[in-house]
Amino acid sequence: MKVFISWSGDRSKQVAELLDDWIQCVIQAVDPWMSSKDIDRGALWFTEISDQLSNTSVGIVCLTKENKDKPWILFESGALAKGLSSNRVCTFLIDLSPTDLENPLAQFNHTFPTRDSVWELVRTINLTLKEKALKESILGKVFDTYWSQFEEDFKRIIECTPETEITAKRKDNDIMLDVLSTVRLLDRRLRSIESNNERQFINERHFNERSFINENELNSKRDEISLNEVRMNIQNLIEQEVPESMIIEILSEKAGMPRSIVRKELARMKEIKESINNKK
Repeated sequence: MKVFISWSGDRSKQVAELLDDWIQCVIQAVDPWMSSKDIDRGALWFTEISDQLSNTSVGIVCLTKENKDKPWILFESGALAKGLSSNRVCTFLIDLSPTDLENPLAQFNHTFPTRDSVWELVRTINLTLKEKALKESILGKVFDTYWSQFEEDFKRIIECTPETEITAKRKDNDIMLDVLSTVRLLDRRLRSIESNNERQFINERHFNERSFINENELNSKRDEISLNEVRMNIQNLIEQEVPESMIIEILSEKAGMPRSIVRKELARMKEIKESINNKK
């Protein structure tokens, strides 16, 4: 059973990695997935994320004061929540209280870094396994065995990751409107003839030569990200009608692509789009 773990920022990422390892120790039938470690090198990043979201049974969103209003957290949370009948979305409040959250995150099931709360999260995941679920008595014994290790590692993460100062609180719902619009379109993958023709046009114009981003522009984040990969990820997001500001935020933070490169390719894609529209 797939458990999607969403994160944004260093503290959130470290807690997500802790949950990734720890949950597998407690419930071995569970298959946690997080983007930082489970996307193969060279894979199309956005396509892989979308596929994993569509096949997820339980989602855990690792929230901090720093990331609770980040576009990517809202994007993944909305994508998980779109199938409420089959998906269960749980927020893991690392350094927050429920009163710190706004809708829609405030409406999810909250988990706190306490023994009783994490136990309820584990029970929720176990029940989702249905016939493969562990007996609760056995689950309790396994949980007791591994809880002290989780508690110790969690405290270490909090001590080693200082809180990032939040300069301003979001005052409107513009970001959320963008996210909701994007989520509604996730099920409308453009596979029509027009979309295929457009992709073919872009491929012929820009993807014939395999060229690589200058290493100085990478800032040592990734050694060999090809422009083809960047363009394909941007094209996937454009097809989902994701706003440009979110594309820059998503690809720079989650995929490690330099903002300058993303901006340049966005401008180029816009020129191509206009060229296609002029021909129609």
